[in-house]
Amino acid sequence: MNYLFPLLAALIWGGNTIVTKLCAQTLTPIEISFYRWLLAVLVLTPFTLKRVCANPALTRGVLARLAVLGLFGGVIFQSIAYYAAHYTSATNMGIMQALVPLIALLLSIFFLRHRAGVAALCGLAVSISGVVLVVSRGDLGALVRQGLNLGDALMLVAVLSFATYSLLLNKWKLGVPLVESAYIQALVATLAFLPAYLAGSHHALGVADSFYVGFAGVGASILAPLLWMSGVNRLGAARVSLFFNLVPVITALLASVFLAEHLSGWVLGGGALAIAGVALAEFKPRRAA
Repeated sequence: MNYLFPLLAALIWGGNTIVTKLCAQTLTPIEISFYRWLLAVLVLTPFTLKRVCANPALTRGVLARLAVLGLFGGVIFQSIAYYAAHYTSATNMGIMQALVPLIALLLSIFFLRHRAGVAALCGLAVSISGVVLVVSRGDLGALVRQGLNLGDALMLVAVLSFATYSLLLNKWKLGVPLVESAYIQALVATLAFLPAYLAGSHHALGVADSFYVGFAGVGASILAPLLWMSGVNRLGAARVSLFFNLVPVITALLASVFLAEHLSGWVLGGGALAIAGVALAEFKPRRAA
């Protein structure tokens, strides 16, 4: 039963990539980003605002760091991912997101002087080779000659932003309850998108658009993180982290059903390599008793 928590979180995050691709047809990246975080704020405010105001741990320094996290995770990552959805497939987006923990590891090696083991470095190399296989469509020469597809390039920037978010979140260890942290970051993202939203053109929300906003604002922004952290509390971070490897698999399967995306050999092979690399990097042999 405890495994259901991270499994549902992975399912929601995988589904959110499909929603990102679908909403690209009717909503601008600024619209979906603003609506998503505004909805999250509106849902959380009745339960969270009083606790935030009364929390003595929320000093100016902590609030400033939460604002930085909100910019990397809620503004830069989300907006670029929505732009990327116009130019690449949901399957590619899902596979590239598998690189987040490894890029975070790479950043920690360069900027925090973290020492990585052989398994982590080998896993990084395997995952990168898998992503190269996906974005090159099995033709490395064409990738060298033509460069990255715009959508894939944007998604790599988005993944770099979220990896930075993950690194900072782990480094700072702010000690703020998850719901309060999520609320403040959602509020920062909403305020950051507000000027661009007011300056741009707006589309009337149809039934499908409302579903997309609801899924992203409540499902991906609130429910999935809470389910994930519940899984961490019950099973431990090491066990739960492996469930993140399911996100690109779920994304690819859902994309084949709802978006009619073809699962070609190079997608399946590259995706398998990317996931295997993450699993290898996270592998820690048990010590003898």
